[in-house]
Order: sequence, then structure tokens, then C-alpha cells
Amino acid sequence: MRMYFLTASLLIGLSPWCMAGQVYKWVDGQGVTHFDAQPPQGQPATTVVTPAPPVGKPSAPTHSNVVGDQQAIDKTVRTQVAEQQAQLKVFCEQARTNLAQLQNNPRLREEVDGEMRRLTEQTRQERITEAQKQIAENCQ
Repeated sequence: MRMYFLTASLLIGLSPWCMAGQVYKWVDGQGVTHFDAQPPQGQPATTVVTPAPPVGKPSAPTHSNVVGDQQAIDKTVRTQVAEQQAQLKVFCEQARTNLAQLQNNPRLREEVDGEMRRLTEQTRQERITEAQKQIAENCQ
């Protein structure tokens, strides 16, 4: 199977060079018409004009398509960046609010397994440190 694909790829790859050469046509003494890449020795031959490939849609993208595609990509990227900045802004506001609550209220409680438990001073200080670190890394 691999050999089949290799052979097919090779033939397809070499086909432009085969089509690029001159083709000669002549009739031999028995009346048989021949076609070959080289003219016969001592016989008159005519050159066969090969038709040009059909003109269709251009294979390469045009400048206007490239510009239009790039503008669409730029617009998508801008909207994604704007969404990320909005999410970061919300995160920063929430982080600052949480930090203020941790710093100003020494008697904070949290819900653990359906029960309200008071934060220890050590846990509160750890969360203050974590909140300050997150704000320093992500918020200006």
C-alpha cells in the first residue's frame, strides 16, 4: 500500500515536467501516426500544440482576501483581549474586596461541610498573604 502511494506521489510530482516539453507528431511509412518528445530522424514532423491549463479561480489568495481575513482575525483577537481584560478587572475588584474583609475583620467565619466555623488567626494571615500575592501578580 505504501508503495502505491509513493508511486502515485512521484508520478503526480513529476507530471508538470512531463507536460512542459514539446510533442512531435508524424506518420511513418505504414501510415501509423506516432507521437513522441523527439522528432524522428529524416522524416518531417509537426509540433503538437498542447492546450493551456484552464483558467479558473486563482489558487493563491488575492490581496483583498488576505487583508479581509487578517482584519477578521484582528477583530476576533481584540474581542478576546477585551473579554480577558474585563474578567481580570472583575477578579481584581473581588480580590481587593476580599483582602479588605480579611484585614478589617479579625472574626471571620466560613462555611465548612454545612457548618459555620471561625477562621483562626493563622489561617486569616495566610489568606491575607495569598490575596496580596494574587493582587500583586495580576492587578496593576
